[in-house]
Amino acid sequence: MALSAEQAEFSARLGHDFARPELLQEALTHPSMVSPARKDNQRLEFLGDRVLGLVVAETLLAADADAPEGQLAPRFNALVRKETCADVARDLGLGTVLRLGRSEMLSGGRRKEALLGDAMEAVIAAVYSDGGLDAARRVILRHWRARIDSVEADARDPKTALQEWAQARRQPPPRYVETARSGPDHAPVFTIEARLETGEVERASAGSKRQAEQAAARALLTRMEAGENER
Repeated sequence: MALSAEQAEFSARLGHDFARPELLQEALTHPSMVSPARKDNQRLEFLGDRVLGLVVAETLLAADADAPEGQLAPRFNALVRKETCADVARDLGLGTVLRLGRSEMLSGGRRKEALLGDAMEAVIAAVYSDGGLDAARRVILRHWRARIDSVEADARDPKTALQEWAQARRQPPPRYVETARSGPDHAPVFTIEARLETGEVERASAGSKRQAEQAAARALLTRMEAGENER
């Protein structure tokens, strides 16, 4: 089956010309859209996660031959986690070509972090299945290269980093409290406070609770570390 005009434009942005366009169509099909005539993208997502991990791991190793595993692991995790995949998907406009069932469409599925991240992994698997590892590597590096080049030497998850900071000072783990929610049901905005037992608080808002928690944790850790450095 030939690609639609929108799918062909997405394929061009992606940087891969599909010999088997049905693979891309499968990668763009959410389980809510499944019918006897359509496969969903869950199996491709499973494969794409592994292909992405392999390419990112080999690229990190080649870029820093002296980095120990303890430095490489957080960089790797930052580059392959669902949020990063969703960011790449948004850059590509993947949400506009996702094939969703009515319920998912009405609930804002085209903007959901998990759906975008899963679909991006499925698209990577579609490229791999269509053109092999070299084709997948080209696509991944085209859209991940800037992120790989700029990933911090210490790329720990902000919530993990804040918890480790607190534990090192014999404090209980930080708490995360939802203080507000705004926006329509299909595009909510969550406001989360990160709180330390000693009373310090930072607040952040984002389109998902996880993103808001991460941003609040990052802000609180930055403030606490800056305060220590000034002493």
